[in-house]
Amino acid sequence: MDNVCEEKVFNAIFNSNSKTIFNYIYYKYGNEEKAYDAVQEAFVKLWENCAKVAPEKAKAFVYKVANNLYLNVLKAEKVRLKYAEKAPKTSPESPEFLMEEKEFKDKLDRALNSLPENQRTVFLLNRIDGKKYAEIAIMEGVSVKAIEKRMHLALKSLRAQIDGI
Repeated sequence: MDNVCEEKVFNAIFNSNSKTIFNYIYYKYGNEEKAYDAVQEAFVKLWENCAKVAPEKAKAFVYKVANNLYLNVLKAEKVRLKYAEKAPKTSPESPEFLMEEKEFKDKLDRALNSLPENQRTVFLLNRIDGKKYAEIAIMEGVSVKAIEKRMHLALKSLRAQIDGI
């Protein structure tokens, strides 16, 4: 029977889940370095507890540990999201267009930052990472209905703050 203490099983769990867990924590932290640290620490905890965690429970275990690390570190901090520009700006856009685009991005950033952390996380995991509500529910440890409600509230709030969304 497979065991998390077997290196190949542990590596498979790490390879299939580390990026998604990183994104999940990054959306909560808003800080790449802290998200990276939380993911690394969560997998260290998994390795330390490998004999106690069944392979099918390992993913949930790592999410829970990473989330708890997040909660412990950020008790006094305010969550601030940072976005990395993925595509370089090479097209010769008009200055007016570029100014409007920056204003829209700033408005969107403010609107996302004004959302409660649980709504922002659900919104970003679904819309940026393409995660299904069921996957997000497992990550968050809540029902799919709770995720649907969070998404509804997030969209309602974003629509109220930004025209045209």
